[in-house]
Amino acid sequence: MLKNYKIEWLVILIIIATPFVYLSTIYNALPQTIPTHFNVEGKADGFGDKSTLIFTTMLMTVIAVGVYFLVKFAHKIDPKKSAGQSPELLKKIALSVLLFLSLIQMIIIHSSIAEHLDGTKYIFPLTGIFLAVLGNFMHSIKPNYFIGFRIPWTLENEDNWRKTHYLVSKIWVGGGILMAVISLIANPTIGIIASGLILLFMIITPIIYSYKLYKNQNIANK
Repeated sequence: MLKNYKIEWLVILIIIATPFVYLSTIYNALPQTIPTHFNVEGKADGFGDKSTLIFTTMLMTVIAVGVYFLVKFAHKIDPKKSAGQSPELLKKIALSVLLFLSLIQMIIIHSSIAEHLDGTKYIFPLTGIFLAVLGNFMHSIKPNYFIGFRIPWTLENEDNWRKTHYLVSKIWVGGGILMAVISLIANPTIGIIASGLILLFMIITPIIYSYKLYKNQNIANK
């Protein structure tokens, strides 16, 4: 048990430290002015001092660590903790979020030194994979106020929550993989537009489904 605990924290420290280590190894080689933003065509249209990378990396790390602890210990602070949320499931989700944000930082840092690298070309596929991973967990998440598809109708009815999250799980896995594939093979403009439409579908469809469940349940109870 203690060994597993130490391994877990070692993994966390490695994930957190990797962007800082990478930035420190290339910082002196960076030009004083670096690209900080790319347009839909993948061309840099915003620039800033390379020191902004230090601030950005620190800020994203603070956010990542904060989200990690919030997710991991959600079962202890959530009023619905009596629902029996799995600590192991929460730990897997928390690690997934931490790893995702760390990889995003790596892409941002690398985009600054690789002159012709469009970071968005990799961020969208990575986002798609991340959403697919989250989708794989969705059907196992029990009702809570912190994680999952938390809309009024799912939070008020456990059956609505279960059915909606089962649908979310299927849509997010498929939609995330589709987003990743299209973003990789399409040009940046089409990739961004397609990813946006897929993400919109992944969000709106479960909302409509949950509302219809709510309406049908109300009709059945009358």
